[in-house]
Amino acid sequence: MVVIGAGQAGLAGAYHLRRSGLEPERDFVVLDHAPRPGRAWQYRWPSLTYGKVHGMHALPGMQLTGADDSRPSAEVIGAYFDTYERTFGLRVRRPVDVRAVREGEDGRLLVETSAGTWSTRALINATGTWDRPFWPRYRGQKLFRGRQLHTANYPGPKEFAGQRVVVVGGGTSGVQHLMEIAEVAAGTTWVTRRPPVFRDGPFGEDQGRAAVALVEERVRRGLPPQSVVSVTGLPVTEAVRAARESGVLNRLPMFDRFTPDGVAWDDGRVVAADVILWATGFRAAIDHLAPLKLREPGGGIRVDGTRAVRDARVHLVGYGPSASTIGANRAGRAAVREIRQLLEREPAVAMG
Repeated sequence: MVVIGAGQAGLAGAYHLRRSGLEPERDFVVLDHAPRPGRAWQYRWPSLTYGKVHGMHALPGMQLTGADDSRPSAEVIGAYFDTYERTFGLRVRRPVDVRAVREGEDGRLLVETSAGTWSTRALINATGTWDRPFWPRYRGQKLFRGRQLHTANYPGPKEFAGQRVVVVGGGTSGVQHLMEIAEVAAGTTWVTRRPPVFRDGPFGEDQGRAAVALVEERVRRGLPPQSVVSVTGLPVTEAVRAARESGVLNRLPMFDRFTPDGVAWDDGRVVAADVILWATGFRAAIDHLAPLKLREPGGGIRVDGTRAVRDARVHLVGYGPSASTIGANRAGRAAVREIRQLLEREPAVAMG
């Protein structure tokens, strides 16, 4: 048994594998691309403190307690994941790059990596999205003389002091970037493809189920999953309310082209810019699964529960409706329940 990825979803899966009686290294192995515990969290920008993290749910079996809200989330959650791995003896191998998953012999899968090849009868894929940032393309983009950055390499607001910044994207990250950059920049402009939807009031269980159902429907149709915010809306905090009142969150529709000195719309509007910050999200990092031909014509992988419809040996957790911290926990447990039914006495994973 191979688990690819040691973020929330991968660690949840590994926890439930161990709890079911399987032993790390003997019965399953956890492979992680990141150099240290924390998965994508270790790359978060310093100004994203733990107190600003939206919707962090504890890993199964261990609460995160006593965290300092003023510390960077990368430090807090990285330390939490590190303690979790050691407490439950998950023995994550890192850094290991998974290059491809192919059909092997005797009904097994071959997981080809930078550290060798594993043969396995089942696979939990928990690679998330951080390694695949989405960079849109627009006319004249190569002519722009300023900088272009993505959330994946966002350095925090200090680097934008005195600059004119265009933030692209209507998700939570885009709003957070915009609000903190506006405090130091010479000017900010917010553009999104669709008008942002702000959500006042609590987000209860009923709304959560409805949001998950919308994502599940896309995955059932074989379409790529949408972002969480696309179905839940943007929560209105006190900071967001103040930014809306001050005009920081006045949104413009998406520009039509770049100019050497900024961006322009076909209606004649022009905005000068030193930096374009793409807060345009991420796509599922599943290219290593390409040899198995799991994708549907719509571009996504259709799943039944956590199982890939085109190959029941492959379980995707943290994908589609389970792409949240609480969803990843539940998906990890569900995947292990199904996988255990497939395992016999022989070892589930072997080094090739």
